[in-house]
Amino acid sequence: MGEAYQIRDQEMPYFLTFQVVGWVDVFTRKIYRDLILENLSYCRLEKGLYLYGYVIMSNHNHLVVQQKDGKLSDWVRDFKKFTSKKLLKMILENPQESRREWLKMIFEYHAAFTKRSGNLQFWTHENHAIDLYRPEIIESRMKYIHENPIRAGWVENAEEYLYASARNYSGLKGLIEVDYW
Repeated sequence: MGEAYQIRDQEMPYFLTFQVVGWVDVFTRKIYRDLILENLSYCRLEKGLYLYGYVIMSNHNHLVVQQKDGKLSDWVRDFKKFTSKKLLKMILENPQESRREWLKMIFEYHAAFTKRSGNLQFWTHENHAIDLYRPEIIESRMKYIHENPIRAGWVENAEEYLYASARNYSGLKGLIEVDYW
């Protein structure tokens, strides 16, 4: 991995992107989006995560987060490991998942291509971590996150998209709680 986009200061807030291998549109299914929300909520309550902003797109998630204990890299590792195992199990065991064999082939290919120890890979290795060391950088990343569904053509207003923290910041009830910036 290159020098850019590394988590250097474990105590700072960061903008992160978790991307599904092959840009596969896994999160078009509500059940998989809900798993991400469930785990973000759990991490807020039990793992010392400050969740300032999020959006779940069809094939990636953007987050603005900080770790209370100054162990952000550990949190990223654990979150991606847990969610990847759980999502892969859900996909492979879901009798209504019409793309099951195709998805399995993609996940196997990426695991073999990157010489992973396991036989399936869900997330890419990169997190595109951007250190949010100034308030205006945080604000620009939050705007970027919240406008993602608008740029995708899914909604006209950011707060209309259920799977993002824009709802929380607009005064509406979000699907999960966030820590306001």
